[in-house]
Amino acid sequence: MRFTRYHKYTPSLWDDLNLEDLVGELSDYLLQSGFGQEQGEWDESDQQSLHDAILDALLRRGLLSDEDLQRLLDDQGALDQFLQKTVERMVREGYLRAQEGQSFEDPTEGRGAGIGAKGPPVKFELTEKTVDFLGYKALRDLLGSLGKSSFGRHDTRDLATGVEASGPSKSYEFGDTMNLDVSGTLLNAIAREGMKVPLDVDYKDLLVRQTEYQSSCATVVMLDCSHSMILYGEDRFTPAKKVALALSHLIRTQYPGDSLHLVLFHDSAEEVPISQLARVRVGPYYTNTREGLRLAQRILQRQRKDMKQIVMVTDGKPSALTEADGRIYRNPFGLDPRVVALTLKEVANCRRQGILVNTFMLARDRDLVAFVKKVSEMCQGKAYFTTPYSLGQYVLLDYLNKKVRTVH
Repeated sequence: MRFTRYHKYTPSLWDDLNLEDLVGELSDYLLQSGFGQEQGEWDESDQQSLHDAILDALLRRGLLSDEDLQRLLDDQGALDQFLQKTVERMVREGYLRAQEGQSFEDPTEGRGAGIGAKGPPVKFELTEKTVDFLGYKALRDLLGSLGKSSFGRHDTRDLATGVEASGPSKSYEFGDTMNLDVSGTLLNAIAREGMKVPLDVDYKDLLVRQTEYQSSCATVVMLDCSHSMILYGEDRFTPAKKVALALSHLIRTQYPGDSLHLVLFHDSAEEVPISQLARVRVGPYYTNTREGLRLAQRILQRQRKDMKQIVMVTDGKPSALTEADGRIYRNPFGLDPRVVALTLKEVANCRRQGILVNTFMLARDRDLVAFVKKVSEMCQGKAYFTTPYSLGQYVLLDYLNKKVRTVH
């Protein structure tokens, strides 16, 4: 007769570890922009660098008790096992995935050598779950620093017929949503026909309830990823990526009628899906603001929204242009009059199309300040001179403050 023997379950350190806290602490590492690295080193996270980042997070945050941490530090073998098991758990629970072509197998299941086996270096990439979590965490942290903030759609002072009634009833007009005010409609019919059965309800008796008109907004975030964003001893690009992730999470969860697109501009410009934002690195070197604005306009032209806006995050002057034949004209020395003139021409095009351009400048150079103020003046947008530490607060406040706006 077969017997099954049960033992008391003793959890391991890596099973007790709070992965959400760990992933949150690893956010700068997972969203790294190439800061402090040579260009040839900008690659996906490999196993050893991931182990080092986890250990650094443990030492910095205190995710383990002092006794458990000291015991691991005193035993290199136990530390290596802990880091290995933690990575395996992150893969199993969907926070990381091995690069395509490199399967993950849990060695504790006896099915293979697992990630820790000797062989080619294993590369990891972020999953959509991790990107979404990092966006949620960034949004929570930023809104926490702003104090109380009420979520909602972009409310306006106009009234419209809708599903949720929040205003007085009005006579029905062709095209209104049939959110019928039953009692008001019947009273109109009774006042006209008198109390009788059956009651004849006419078209002019119809009353519909009104809701606050909620406008929709199409936003393009333009991120400067030229090399200056990680120069001068400061990483400006990683905070900008966090802000884009937070804005994406805010729009997806609280403003489902809005749209968000991401444009990176450097020597040229390109649209990048938000899901790929975590993998973006800084480079190449120059700042083609004009091409970024042109691409943003093409994207917004396809959007059927009440409001259209560009949120431009940069720290440098425009220093490149795309010529008609596709060649890139570059001039990093000062504000090139030709580059500035053609860039401002695109700003004027934005204004003619009703596109608002708000600029978030991460530098304070006098010439740049004058250029940004000119951009804001031309398109009736705003200029924010901020730092990587306060960038998120300014961007989210600007977005949330558009909740009250008259739409004609």
